[in-house]
Amino acid sequence: MTDNISGEAVRPERAANIRDVARAAGVSHQTVSRVINDHPSLREETRKRVLEAMEQLSFRPNRAARTLVTSRSGILGVLVSHGVEYGPAASLQAIQEAAADAGYWIDVANLERTDHGSIVAALDRLMDHAVEGLVILAPQSRSLKVIEDLAIRLPFVTVHSTGRFSDHRLSVDQLSGARLATRHLLELGHRRVLHLAGPEGWVESAARLQGYREEMAAWNVPPLDAPDGDWTAESGYRAGKAAMRAGGFSAVFSSNDQMALGLIHAFAEAGLRVPRDISVVGFDDVPEAAHYLPPLTTVRQDFPELGRRCVAALLGMLGHGPSLPQGDIAPELIVRRSTTAPPP
Repeated sequence: MTDNISGEAVRPERAANIRDVARAAGVSHQTVSRVINDHPSLREETRKRVLEAMEQLSFRPNRAARTLVTSRSGILGVLVSHGVEYGPAASLQAIQEAAADAGYWIDVANLERTDHGSIVAALDRLMDHAVEGLVILAPQSRSLKVIEDLAIRLPFVTVHSTGRFSDHRLSVDQLSGARLATRHLLELGHRRVLHLAGPEGWVESAARLQGYREEMAAWNVPPLDAPDGDWTAESGYRAGKAAMRAGGFSAVFSSNDQMALGLIHAFAEAGLRVPRDISVVGFDDVPEAAHYLPPLTTVRQDFPELGRRCVAALLGMLGHGPSLPQGDIAPELIVRRSTTAPPP
C-alpha cells in the first residue's frame, strides 16, 4: 500500500488488543479479560470504564475470548476444594462421568485455600477457559459464603449450600442420612449413642450433627457428643481412645467411614469387640467399608446420581435439556455386621 502524495509505503493501522484496552482504561489486562468474560467480582464502575475503552478503540474480542457468552465451548467447570476426602472426590468423579456421557469436557479448578482471593482466582481461570457452566463442589461453609456473595452470572449449581441460592443447589440429604444412622442404633435398643462429628466449618458435618440430635430428641434420648474429628482414620482412633476414657456409651455414629475405621481400631486395641461390646455406624459407604473387620454398617450416598443431576441441571439452564431436578437425593442405610443390640 502507498501514500497517494509521497508514494511511500504505509503500514496498515494495527487493531487494538487487550493490553491497549487495559492501558486506556487504567487497569490490568486480567481485568479486561474479566470484563470480556462477564466475571462477577468486578465493580460496576470498573466494568463501565473498560467497556468505554473498548468502544473508543473499536476493540473486538476474538472468538475464543468470547466463547463464554456467545457460543458453546463444550466445557463445564468444577470448582472443588482441595483434599482427599471420599465424598468430594466421589462427587467429582460422578460429575466427570456424567459430563462425558453428555458430550462435555470437565475443567477442574482446585481450591488450595478458602479465602476470597483464592476463590476469585480459581473462578478467573475457569472463565478464561470459556466454561459454559459451573459446578461448585466446595463443602466448607466459608467457601460457600464467599461464592454466594459473588454475583455469578454464569449458569451454576452447588453440591452444598449454606442457605442462599437454594434454586441452584443439588445434594444428598445429609440430615436424613444422619437420622437413618441414629435411628438404626436406637431401634436396636441403644440409648447411649455417641456421635463423632466431622470438622467444624464443613456443611456435611453440621447437617449430620443436626440429624443426629434431631433423631435423639425424637426418641427423648439425650445426645452424647465426642470432640470433632477431621475426617481421617487417625482422628477417629484418637476420639475412640478419648471416648473410652470417658465411658458411658454403647454405640457410636461416626460422621464418615474413615473415622469409623479409626474407632474400630481403638476399641480392638483396648480389647473391645465391635459389635459385641460397641456398635459402630459410619457414613458414605466407601468401597472399603464392606471389608472392614467387621464389615461396616453405614449410610450410602448415590454419587453417580448426584453427578447426573448436576450435569442435567446445568444443561437445563443452558437450554439443552429439562429444568433443574427438584429435591435432595435420598441416602440409603446399608446394614452390615458392625451393629447389634447393646450388651445386657
